[in-house]
Amino acid sequence: MNTHKAQRSKRLKINLSKYAGFCPGVRRADETVRECIKNAREGERIYTLGHLIHNRIYNEELENIGVSSIDFEEVERIYRSEPEKPMTVVIRTHGITKDKSDFLHSLARENDGFTVIDATCPFVKKIHKIAEENTGEDTCFLLFCDPGHPEAIGTMSYAKGESLAFSSLEELAAYDFGNKLPILCAQTTQNLVEFKKIKKFLKNLCTNAKIFGTICSVTENRQNEATKIAKESDFMIVIGGRESSNTHKLYDLCSLECPTVWIESYTDLLTDFPDNAKCVGITAGASTPDGIITEVLKEMENFTELLEGSIKSLHTGDTVVGTVFTIGKGEIKLDLGAKFTGVLTKDQITDDPSAVLEDMFKVGDEIEVFVIRVEDGKGIATVSKKRVDRDNSWVVLKNAFDNGEVLEGKVVSVVKGGVILSTSGNTVFVPASQTGVAKGGDLSALVGTTQRVKLLEFDTEKKKALGSIKVLLVEEKKAREEAAWAELEVGKHFMGTVKNLTPYGAFVDIGGVDGMVHNSELSWKRIKHPSQVVSVGQQIDVFIKELDVEKKRISLGYKTQEMDSWFQFTQKFNVGDIVPAKIVSIMPFGAFAEVYEDVDGLIHISRISSQRINNPADVLEVGQVVDVKITEIDDENRKLALSIRAITDAAEKAAKEEALAAEKAAAEAEAAAEEARLAEERADMAPYIVGSI
Repeated sequence: MNTHKAQRSKRLKINLSKYAGFCPGVRRADETVRECIKNAREGERIYTLGHLIHNRIYNEELENIGVSSIDFEEVERIYRSEPEKPMTVVIRTHGITKDKSDFLHSLARENDGFTVIDATCPFVKKIHKIAEENTGEDTCFLLFCDPGHPEAIGTMSYAKGESLAFSSLEELAAYDFGNKLPILCAQTTQNLVEFKKIKKFLKNLCTNAKIFGTICSVTENRQNEATKIAKESDFMIVIGGRESSNTHKLYDLCSLECPTVWIESYTDLLTDFPDNAKCVGITAGASTPDGIITEVLKEMENFTELLEGSIKSLHTGDTVVGTVFTIGKGEIKLDLGAKFTGVLTKDQITDDPSAVLEDMFKVGDEIEVFVIRVEDGKGIATVSKKRVDRDNSWVVLKNAFDNGEVLEGKVVSVVKGGVILSTSGNTVFVPASQTGVAKGGDLSALVGTTQRVKLLEFDTEKKKALGSIKVLLVEEKKAREEAAWAELEVGKHFMGTVKNLTPYGAFVDIGGVDGMVHNSELSWKRIKHPSQVVSVGQQIDVFIKELDVEKKRISLGYKTQEMDSWFQFTQKFNVGDIVPAKIVSIMPFGAFAEVYEDVDGLIHISRISSQRINNPADVLEVGQVVDVKITEIDDENRKLALSIRAITDAAEKAAKEEALAAEKAAAEAEAAAEEARLAEERADMAPYIVGSI
């Protein structure tokens, strides 16, 4: 079912929404910032561009741990003030305008010490992409939103052509978009019921309108469940920041069903609930930390005097009993009897991926768990049932340590200073420096992956093991490199993968070792950057040009004669050939024309026309296609001489010769006719001449 009810007292029942609190996009942004803090470089300054989320209490907490919120106008000034100190700017979950995003990323490309991390919610990024790819001069982009909201402002900047940001059906109905194709989207946190009305109106108005359902599924589920809980409750509590758009929508929806109060934290909580209230519903906006929700829940329990004097502290390493109050597909939330919500993920319950948590547990069940990590700022504790259930036998780890054996396990979490790997029912701590991830890299990328690990330290009494993934990776890499170097020889071809691009060339993995293809070897044309020819991840056919085994350097070649436009041209054409050519530039002394891809030739001014001309531009223009005759091919210097005049002169000469031939033929025909006439006359006179004699 959608809601989970826990009987908190004889007088009051509490319905807590399972969708309350951080949405995936906000949680991702929160984890991103905390990862930045954990891996901060010496002297690094970390900022969020605008408030990361719309929650005052959360943003104050960030400020207290050294992450300040700044405006866009302050970014460059702050960076330029101390350019020697590294600086990271995290883009908020609501996103920013396209021009601001482009500027920040260009600043990062120009300065190694400046880093931009985009924490924009993936649902918001999706709307940006829709606006950018589906709009133009013949469209009208329509966004159902709070026009002044940062998400709406950012989204509108991606739309091309005509656009409208509107907040009600009445505004849309009054707008005339003429003959332009309407493209409709909604801010991710908008009211789903209102959006459905708007879609129906627009479909009736324009049958070919393009409509995208961009209210995020989490928002939709949250709103639907909030409405359901409010209908079943006598009183409703909505928790969230005053600036939060989605919290405002929750408050509006719940207010339609029952008396509702909007609070930011438990300190705002009213104690004088309606006398007849038997059931209180609780939901929270997407920007509300779990810790605040837990505090409100505990305060509610205090009201019923169930928890008075029972709140206890909680520490990493404790084994406690928690009561199930929420069951999701991937995790269970537990009441741990402290001001922390226990988060028990599926992988800390069972290794069976097909297991269904709702079949295994029900609300109210008590579960003994081991506390893996306590996060005061979030008010949550990550716990494990598998840790309690397991045999507690460390024989496998001890044998592996004693014999230097390699173990295989799954990385289950990121902790301070490294990651936790689960193997054979036990856990191994792998320091960040031993993970194989570059310093400052994202350790969370390892979570969920299977890794091989070698134990470096083992403490039987404390039941702690420290291992290394890196040492095995180094050994494997060394073995691959040695095997690869043994096979290398000049001239040998490889299908390599482009790993990295630098201003002067591309580094290519040719099977365990890297070689460098210089820019001059990437193309027959002069290029400014290797990205003009190849991209990271692309597979290309390369061959070894030079090999320095001592220095471990490999120079690779990529371009071949067959790739050379000049070579291709000379194989197809010869001096005397007449070809079409495109005028690409005009100079006082002549015009350059492209006769083949990337192959240009010069038509000297004297070779343009048989008539005298003062400037080639008098008779030619850039982009014009003319027939030219190849009069000279200088293969050594890669130069071509072309002529238009040679064609016209030849045509004129042929015409003259044809005319002379015609005249001669006519004269000969006339002479022949005269000769025939005279012969005929002589034949007629012959009898008379004979008689006279």
